[in-house]
Amino acid sequence: MNTIERAFQQVDRLDFIPRDMSYLVAVDSPLPIGFGQTISQPSTVKMMLEWLDVQPGDKILDVGSGSGWSSALLAHIAGLKGEVLAVERIPALVLLGRKNCQKAGISNVEFYHAGNDYGLSEHAPYDRILVSAAADHLPETLINQLKINGKLVIPVKHDILEIVRTEANGYTSQSHHGFVFVPLIK
Repeated sequence: MNTIERAFQQVDRLDFIPRDMSYLVAVDSPLPIGFGQTISQPSTVKMMLEWLDVQPGDKILDVGSGSGWSSALLAHIAGLKGEVLAVERIPALVLLGRKNCQKAGISNVEFYHAGNDYGLSEHAPYDRILVSAAADHLPETLINQLKINGKLVIPVKHDILEIVRTEANGYTSQSHHGFVFVPLIK
């Protein structure tokens, strides 16, 4: 069993969805978490985590952390020497994500209310950045928050892009087509 599969076993999605949705926890689909936002479907989250390729000890930025499930999964994969900084636009979801991670015993995640720019540049650079909402275009500001050889996984319109920062002003990109996400709020 790999680290992603272990994380899925250890971090129960049930702890991150509204109680009235608990009967749908095993369904492989996005579920509403309030405020027009969703918790992504497990199969998509798993693919994104595989593409992100988190390593133990990584410093990770989780953009659009919602109910905190992706943040908790990332924290589990990165291990106690890893660090996850979770940013969310909606103040009530910042509190919800924090509460859910505390309840789940996840201690290596810090939650932040998102500012006017994408990401959390004051704590950059990051080894990995995960975005869980669809952007209209690839935000260069997120690429600039990556370390060299750092990786960004981000939905852009109906694709999920894997971006590797290869140098200060360069990156490679790979696309995976056919996905639907809630819009990334700026």
